[in-house]
Amino acid sequence: MTIQACTNILTSVLAGTILCFFSFHAVAENTVTEKVNAVAAKKLAREDHCLRCHAVDRKKEGPSYQSIAYKYKGQPDAHDQLVKHITSGEDRVKLSDGHEEIHKFDKTTDLNMINNLVSWILAQ
Repeated sequence: MTIQACTNILTSVLAGTILCFFSFHAVAENTVTEKVNAVAAKKLAREDHCLRCHAVDRKKEGPSYQSIAYKYKGQPDAHDQLVKHITSGEDRVKLSDGHEEIHKFDKTTDLNMINNLVSWILAQ
């Protein structure tokens, strides 16, 4: 084998290694998820009466958390959209008897707790 052929092979192997490294790094960065405190999220959902209208795995007055997670799956701004929906006090929800009301929310709730709740919902 000539020196030129060996150089070409080594260059190709090096390029492939570099490409694999950066590809792996990009995938690893995208799969990093926030740590979710499920116990705290469930507690907040109970205390703020979210569970009156929502359940994890079945529809009640509102959609299940599983269906919400499915609806927002793959959307990069899903977390922000749900935080806004929960906290804005502007979104109206239609109830099973046909009337609409403002989505209820306890305005004294800490934003970190809400972020944890939304992360938990999206993880369903």
